[in-house]
Amino acid sequence: MASLAPSQVHLVQTDHGNPHWTRHPGDSALDHIPGEDGWPFVGTTLMQLADPLGFGQRMLETYGPVYRTRSFGRRQVALIGPDANELVLFDRDRLFSNEQGWGPILNLLFPRGLMLMDHEAHRIDRRALSIAFKPDPMRAYCGQLNADIARMAGAWGAGPIRFYDAIKALTLQTAATSFMGLPFGPEADRLNKAFVNMVQASIAPVRRPLPFTRMGRGVAGRRMMVDFFTPLVRERRARPGQDMFSQFALATREDGSLLAEDVVVDHMIFLMMAAHDTITSSFTTLAWHLARNPEWQDKLRAEALAVLGGPGRTLDYDSLGRMEMTELAFKEALRIMPPVPSLPRRALRDFTFHGFAIPAGSTVSISPAAVHADPALWPDPTRFDPLRFTPDKVAARHKYAWVPYGGGGHMCLGLHFAAMQTKVLAAQILTRYRLEAAPGYEPRWQAWPIPKPRDGLRLTLRPLD
Repeated sequence: MASLAPSQVHLVQTDHGNPHWTRHPGDSALDHIPGEDGWPFVGTTLMQLADPLGFGQRMLETYGPVYRTRSFGRRQVALIGPDANELVLFDRDRLFSNEQGWGPILNLLFPRGLMLMDHEAHRIDRRALSIAFKPDPMRAYCGQLNADIARMAGAWGAGPIRFYDAIKALTLQTAATSFMGLPFGPEADRLNKAFVNMVQASIAPVRRPLPFTRMGRGVAGRRMMVDFFTPLVRERRARPGQDMFSQFALATREDGSLLAEDVVVDHMIFLMMAAHDTITSSFTTLAWHLARNPEWQDKLRAEALAVLGGPGRTLDYDSLGRMEMTELAFKEALRIMPPVPSLPRRALRDFTFHGFAIPAGSTVSISPAAVHADPALWPDPTRFDPLRFTPDKVAARHKYAWVPYGGGGHMCLGLHFAAMQTKVLAAQILTRYRLEAAPGYEPRWQAWPIPKPRDGLRLTLRPLD
């Protein structure tokens, strides 16, 4: 696992301890790229964390689709637009490194997650893990999701609810049963706190795991997760079930060898975080827009009742494809609030984009959030309109105008699971309750590291007659 050198000032991180990484070219190598270095010591980091979309829009309007910032103590280059998304995500020439882009941010917290792997190593592990998302396992997960969500959502009852908090507790439990084949007991709160601490540490200004810092709490959370998951690998190999952890524990590489125990643990921790936090964020976004747009809520409810055949029934795996309006609405929620607003990479070789020469070793980022809000691609972009995703409109847009799951070889491995869980959530919740927001209510959103409403999203549940 990579180590980070002690910082001379807050917000500085280096590549010390990573001799195989491409060396950063130095700040002066990016002098020719327009942009801003921001304030002394902190650069533009705090502005980006406070309002990433507003900051990005201002930079784009001022400097164009290629601009320079200073984030976490180092100059970086932002490439904005669907053509930039295609260049970086499809990466046909293997110009970019995920490991070196995400590593300084996540290596102490989520080492060896698929998102942090490159090229052949990534291909081998991705192929091994993909067994967990084949139709038979997915069918089993679908049944478990229905049972868990029906039970937990049914217990909410009428009245006010902090919807984000309720969904977060629900998705943690569904991750436990679908992913690990066991319900969380008293340890659920500790595991949830560990996940929260690890995710928050990813944007910690102090990058060393010192006591009483965000990074210190995040690294402690990771240790707890490793201690929790490691003995389960052996249990699942001895007595496998239909859960995802069993699939990972038994996954083999091309030579027939099992993945090492610590590799399985690292992949499982990363996937649990992704499934737990990103689905919570995305479904909360969807629920908010359904509360604000009751006509769309009615459409999704009618669709769910028609597919289920009535309230209180199960959404079976073979019927997922019939939840067409729900899928359009979920895609629109992902457009409005992508769960990962910005994606970093490091350039492995010199390249040119929009006439700008960008040297090897430069940190390069693309912004799904900025492209998803571009009015040239999405007229009236703040308006919730699931019909943007009808086949004719999708065909008329750039293929990389919508990238909430990334793209290319690093396309999110669990995207079909996310869509399935969203459809089950919508079916089980909307056939029980009407989601309402108080007149004039507008939640404030924390954009980083994964979007969430700062107040938990205050809605009211009205049971259906």
